[in-house]
Amino acid sequence: MEKTRVALAGCGKVGKIHCQALREIGESELVALCDSDLNRAGAFANEFGGKPFTSLAQALKEARPDVLLIATPHPLHRAPAVEALAAGVAVLVEKPLAASLEDCNAMLMAAKSSGATLGVISQRRFFEPVQRMKQAIDAGKIGKPILGHFIMYSWRSLEYYRSDPWRGKWDTEGGGVLVNQSPHQLDLLRWFLGPVAEVQGYYSNLNHPGVEVEDTAVASLKFANGALGSILASVSQKPGIHTKIHVHGDNGASIGVETDRGSTFIAGMSSIAEPPLTEFWSVPGEEHLLSAFQEEDRQVFARVDATVHYHAVQIREFIQAVREKRPPLVSAEDGRASVELFTAIYRSSREGRAIKLPL
Repeated sequence: MEKTRVALAGCGKVGKIHCQALREIGESELVALCDSDLNRAGAFANEFGGKPFTSLAQALKEARPDVLLIATPHPLHRAPAVEALAAGVAVLVEKPLAASLEDCNAMLMAAKSSGATLGVISQRRFFEPVQRMKQAIDAGKIGKPILGHFIMYSWRSLEYYRSDPWRGKWDTEGGGVLVNQSPHQLDLLRWFLGPVAEVQGYYSNLNHPGVEVEDTAVASLKFANGALGSILASVSQKPGIHTKIHVHGDNGASIGVETDRGSTFIAGMSSIAEPPLTEFWSVPGEEHLLSAFQEEDRQVFARVDATVHYHAVQIREFIQAVREKRPPLVSAEDGRASVELFTAIYRSSREGRAIKLPL
């Protein structure tokens, strides 16, 4: 089978994880590295192969990729995505899909016009305990999901915000904890409970003076199916405690996952140090399985580099979707829904009222 030709736009910290992940995917070939800084693109090319470019148009023409991975800062996702999609190249974007709904809509329109596949990274969907929760919900093991929430007690230092010039600013990052750290959990909550119908939210900067964007946000959610939910996302707890998602069903059963312990990992600066775990499991007749599930989770974690592995799993699934001409597991519509949700939280806080969705 001919290998899928892959290009990368954005040779920074997250881009390196994408390149490392491609090494685990035998059916792919990295053919182009594109960055505004040719030296940075060249360094990636020396380490991972492929040809360096500063012009995406030139990279698309000369390297002829089948798939473009985008790992630029959030407000810079739209331009390369639209350009590649217009050329018929499938695009997989690092989360969030974009920093604004306007950008998301332009990307979705470009995908629809060209017929090329568009997806977004949400690699925590592929964590074994997360997959276990989704399968239990889909199988009706907790009845109808009626309540869900995620809580993130994490930490980001001033050194983190100073590590790249675009971090911590509204115009170059697009937002704070809601835009950068929370899209994974926003996506999972929607994946478990379905579309959100109404949001009441607040955001604030509690303990990061000198940083423009929010470090904490809370929200109450009403889902379209009548379920209720809540969000507490914060990077103000030094050195970080945990990030968890819980879902409760109308038969009284509850299931939960701890996706992250301590502070969530920072691409290029730290790694996933502890395994994601099934936290509790009160499915009728399966309560005794919790310890076995946790042991399975620890064994998987011991066999892989979790910081890279789950990116590789998702990128491989996306490549297979492109080959098979089917939607990827995490679609562009899923990515837009997460952006819509954090946009609604921002709007609710600024306007002091509940916001109905869709926007």
